Amino acid sequence: MDARFLGTAELSEVPSVAVVVDVMRAFTVAARAFAQGAEKIVLAGSLDEALALKARHPDWVALKDGPPAPGFDAVNSPALLRSVDLGGRTVVQKTTAGTVGALAVKEASLVLCAGFVVAEATARLLRMRVCDAVTFVVTGEDGQAEEDLACAQYIARRITGGGTDAAEYLRRAGRSRAAAELAEGVCQGAHPDDVALCLELDRFPFAMVAASEDSLMVLRPCAVPSPAGETSV
Repeated sequence: MDARFLGTAELSEVPSVAVVVDVMRAFTVAARAFAQGAEKIVLAGSLDEALALKARHPDWVALKDGPPAPGFDAVNSPALLRSVDLGGRTVVQKTTAGTVGALAVKEASLVLCAGFVVAEATARLLRMRVCDAVTFVVTGEDGQAEEDLACAQYIARRITGGGTDAAEYLRRAGRSRAAAELAEGVCQGAHPDDVALCLELDRFPFAMVAASEDSLMVLRPCAVPSPAGETSV
């Protein structure tokens, strides 16, 4: 398999298969939202779009990066999201890096959004699809985020199905600038548990697939059969 690792700004053409990685914290938050019962996540292109969607659908849950803000129900923190009732609900998500990266490859034939929490399920789905080439979009820090690159490289290794020790990849992510800023309380709208939650390897048994639905980019969980033939739900 040919794997490329590019920042969002480096995308010069639409890839066939794209894995958009945002470990800290967009797609860790998305995975947790699904685990808490969310039906789907609409990836918004701007704060104004997110607020407009919320205005049209008052029952939807809108979340963003940074501190709480009028019109938004939650912030982009996996720990703080634990207290939000998401059963059967639609979430609107707008973040600085992750949602931007996903929207940049919305024309790809297959778009997966990932973090460490869904790494194996993501790799397993790509193995099932027998992809010859995969573009990993490293969203943080203009493509330089160590936690996103480490996760992308780990998933790429796992696609081959060979044994891969996750420890070094997780260590790299844990030593990243994003992890340090979260741990030091530099980021607003964060919780002390966020780093640990972002580094939970294979916490959830599903991949996350983004596709266009009614002119919106919508993220949904995708159950992936295990190697033993059992289906994760």
